[in-house]
Amino acid sequence: MPSAHQIYEMLQIEMNSMVGVSTLRLVVAAILGGLIGLERELKHRPSGLRTNLFICLGAAMYTVLSDALAVEHIGDHTRIAAQIIPGIGFIGAGTIIHAGRDLVTGITSAATLFVVASVGMAVGGGFYLTATFATGLILICLFLLGRAEEQFSLKLAVHTYEVAGPSAEEISVEVNRILESIHSITQNVQIAATREHVRFQFDVEGTRKEQQQVFHGLKQSPIFASAVSVGRVQG
Repeated sequence: MPSAHQIYEMLQIEMNSMVGVSTLRLVVAAILGGLIGLERELKHRPSGLRTNLFICLGAAMYTVLSDALAVEHIGDHTRIAAQIIPGIGFIGAGTIIHAGRDLVTGITSAATLFVVASVGMAVGGGFYLTATFATGLILICLFLLGRAEEQFSLKLAVHTYEVAGPSAEEISVEVNRILESIHSITQNVQIAATREHVRFQFDVEGTRKEQQQVFHGLKQSPIFASAVSVGRVQG
């Protein structure tokens, strides 16, 4: 029968092994989450590098703790890990709500956060190969599908334009006439009067090709003294 000292040494070895494994899992989760977050950061999305890294790391940590506490206290392994999914749902909803200006944007960012949490859970459970494969697949989808959407003008984007003209009524009629060609309407209209002109700023939702068509129509219109593209509303 082993002595108390031998039992203590065995427990120490086991504890060190568990700490080493847990540390490795957390580091891997941080790296994989950071890679996905970097892609989001480079595209200036609501959820960037730190957000994705922390979510992946947190999901891994909760999964590791769930296993460790269940072993120590003989409980349910899934009790803590099961709470990750509804928690990520709240964060994902936040990225959509705060994406801006009465527009439904940020859905891809929310979906990315959801899948990043699953990567963290996989790492926390010790499924390194699965987590690495999932990370590669996520990055490929984000990059290739994003390029395809831009190349074939599949993705809708919101652009802000500003025109100057003689009166708000004339500007509104002319802008709506131009937008009829892409079956769109003005959003978030702002009007400001100056001594010389009335400035009319508005948002338009459409594909890249449709946005080019709208801007060309605005520039060519004889009604407007000036027409500029202010920029794109990020989502």
